[in-house]
Amino acid sequence: MITKATMADLSSIMDIYSYAREFMKTNGNPHQWGDNRPSKERIVEDVSSGNSYVIMENEKVCGVFVFIVGEDPTYKVIEDGRWPNEAKYGTIHRIASNGKVKGVFNKCIEYCSSKCDNIRIDTHKDNKIMINLIEKAGFERCGTIYVDDGTPRIAYQKTNPR
Repeated sequence: MITKATMADLSSIMDIYSYAREFMKTNGNPHQWGDNRPSKERIVEDVSSGNSYVIMENEKVCGVFVFIVGEDPTYKVIEDGRWPNEAKYGTIHRIASNGKVKGVFNKCIEYCSSKCDNIRIDTHKDNKIMINLIEKAGFERCGTIYVDDGTPRIAYQKTNPR
């Protein structure tokens, strides 16, 4: 089950992001989130704005992601490629799981695809696991974008025919 996150979910969300940071470090991706990304302030902002979602299993939060429909400033400039279209899109950010439940990524993609025909997502070049998941889900590699701290990310888009 996927629902909008609430402040009551904050502790679980923080635990999931802490787990995800350690998982990324031990799997060859120590730089994407480092020791403190996403920050607690950013997470609170995501929840407060209504853009943070939790994936529940057995009444426990097992995954979290941010989904925003509309123009994302991070994606205005793309290098070494282009977006396949400029139609309305939704962006997935900060997806993570607790590592105990399988299929969190696919549940997120299914949910977001039901809300918007064009989905964009990005990840760090060292995040081989996420690259594999994104490409396996049928996303097209579109180029390079830069996140708020100036570091590059591989940008993807998936268009769902209706």
